Amino acid sequence: MLNQNQTPLLDAIISNAKRIHAPFYTPGHKQGKGISPKLAAAFGKSIFRADLTELTELDCLFAPDGVIREAQQLAAAAFGASQTWILVNGSTCGIEAAILATCGNGDKIILPRNVQSSVISGLIISGAIPIFINPEYDSTLDIAHSIAPQSLEKALQKHADAKAVMIVYPTYYGVCGDIKAIAKITHEYNIPLLVDEAHGAHFKFHPELPIPALEAGADLTVQSIHKTLGAMTQASMLHLQGDRINFNRLNQALQIVQSTSPSYLLLASLDAARQQMAIQGKELLTYTLQLADKARKRINKIPGLSVFNFPPSPSSLDKTRLTVTVSELGITGFEAEEILDEQFNVTPEFASLQHLTFIISLGNTAADIEQLVKAFTNLAKQYSKPLLTAEEGLENIVLQIFLWDNPVILELPPRQAFFATTETLPIEQTINRTCAEIICPYPPGIPVLMPGEIVTTAALEYLKNIQKMGGFISNCADISLRTLKIVKE
Repeated sequence: MLNQNQTPLLDAIISNAKRIHAPFYTPGHKQGKGISPKLAAAFGKSIFRADLTELTELDCLFAPDGVIREAQQLAAAAFGASQTWILVNGSTCGIEAAILATCGNGDKIILPRNVQSSVISGLIISGAIPIFINPEYDSTLDIAHSIAPQSLEKALQKHADAKAVMIVYPTYYGVCGDIKAIAKITHEYNIPLLVDEAHGAHFKFHPELPIPALEAGADLTVQSIHKTLGAMTQASMLHLQGDRINFNRLNQALQIVQSTSPSYLLLASLDAARQQMAIQGKELLTYTLQLADKARKRINKIPGLSVFNFPPSPSSLDKTRLTVTVSELGITGFEAEEILDEQFNVTPEFASLQHLTFIISLGNTAADIEQLVKAFTNLAKQYSKPLLTAEEGLENIVLQIFLWDNPVILELPPRQAFFATTETLPIEQTINRTCAEIICPYPPGIPVLMPGEIVTTAALEYLKNIQKMGGFISNCADISLRTLKIVKE
């Protein structure tokens, strides 16, 4: 029987870091002896002794038969999977591998419109054809949720030859769709349900949190252990169950998208984070939920502020995710973020036009919550403005509505457009042309244009509004958005 107190991979790394020997292998700094003095002064030398490579005692990530295999078996048991892979290229590589393992060139995959840019990368790598479903959308708060089961049913009836379904669970705002119903509908077509559960790694460890994707029937889920648990940034896991996905093909897909020189510091942090949650998870999350509840109740009492809550049931929302609506103060979320950060030393996860979103996790303290509440109290007292009228613009700028009211028009498959001959034109000249790159604004971090999609006036106006409000554009060649790469006619 597996013992969740054990940390086999971490223990092996510690042992090798302490071993006295002459290293003639990578990395070049040789356990910190050749590291930059400035770097050593900043972080201490001891951490670099553990920056090791795939030594015999430390196993091989791509063909594990020692401590990595043991760490993965423990993780599978802790998270409720039949097989777990630990990832050092973030959830990005897990999502790409999931698509590669289930879809080939020309195969259809059903997706929500509010997927992350890594999904588009997976489409380009695999050659899969996306069938997009618009998520449910709250136009008052300007927040997109999950897809509805009935929308998935309609899509599958129309595209019964689809090879997989992928959903986002939870969304960035912590909203969880009816994943049990979605899994049931997907399996009626004998295809796998893939889940981007990057922000839900903690769900397994407390009954007051939404149901974990695997428990709800998902075939594969990818989790960013670093986002809500105690692993280092970029450390993630991919979990598998059932037989709808070919194990060997998934294993090979991961070898394509993962580094052949994995960071053992990241691997160690995954082993330790799993052990921490398996042993103390419920206790740690009980305290985290108490902090989140305290913050929610106190901020809701501040005039001009409200905290997002998703009906109809508490289990539909991750209660550790705090989204505060600031628009009633007469300021945007972008303005509020700048004030909180610069004046009160409180930094949110991200800002949008009307909201600020905060991740409350096991690393937060009661002092953090006090500072957060105090900052919002001062924000409401000192920085509120008269509300803008619709004519003045605030209520008229619904940033995301075009995404959910307009279908994606694909002229070419994403892979074909990505590899096509392209030209770069002033952005005003690209309307009705075929986009050749990913255009991803923050917020909300959802690609607005992708390779193969027709550029529309609505899309360009949306992107300009994002920039006007203080957001920024990523992934594309020209982040100023003066030019755009399009497929050459």
